[in-house]
Amino acid sequence: MFVMRLPFSSVPQVLKSCTEFIERHGVVDGIYRLSGIASNIQKLRHEFDSEQIPELTKDLYLQDIHCVGSLCKLYFRELPNPLLTYQLYEKFSDSVSVASDEDRLIKVHDVIQQLPPPHYRNTIAERKGRLLELAHGTLEFLMRHLARLATFSYITNMHSKNLAIVWAPNLLRSRQIESACFSGTAAFMEVRIQSVVVEFILNHVDMLFSSKISSVMREGA
Repeated sequence: MFVMRLPFSSVPQVLKSCTEFIERHGVVDGIYRLSGIASNIQKLRHEFDSEQIPELTKDLYLQDIHCVGSLCKLYFRELPNPLLTYQLYEKFSDSVSVASDEDRLIKVHDVIQQLPPPHYRNTIAERKGRLLELAHGTLEFLMRHLARLATFSYITNMHSKNLAIVWAPNLLRSRQIESACFSGTAAFMEVRIQSVVVEFILNHVDMLFSSKISSVMREGA
């Protein structure tokens, strides 16, 4: 039940605090892949729920760095509507099915632009204590963080593909597959689509969130 409010920013404090900590202290083997101690995750969660900004440099967290990464993923996992939204799942799936990277760039960029608009992104609404709206800015913030982390894969063993695999289920899901409790082929395909979409965004973050994409679109027109 994450209820930390950010009246002047569209990027949740949970994300800001956790990513800052990880970039300073968490460039370690298996970051975001390995889980922290459950009791430490719950303690950290409680601190955010109490609308505090936790002191992450406590020995408790420095000795269990993975609990901070686990908490960050849990935050996104528990949102009622994933960051990339149930509504856009099929469009994201279609966007990565095209052959060329150039076409993918254009299509993925187009779908990203359909995420909740800026006037919603700067407002945090709550239902049953959970955040309803997440920002386009939140997606860029998270992806740029993961892209920076990927450059340290020689230390963490977490290159972009591995980061995409562990993060994707928290960011993109199919409501239809979830509600029907599908397994087997359908579930496997969802996992594949999730990771392909997130890895593509992660690998092209500079293009997707800059004006450079406009020139690509003009050339492709």
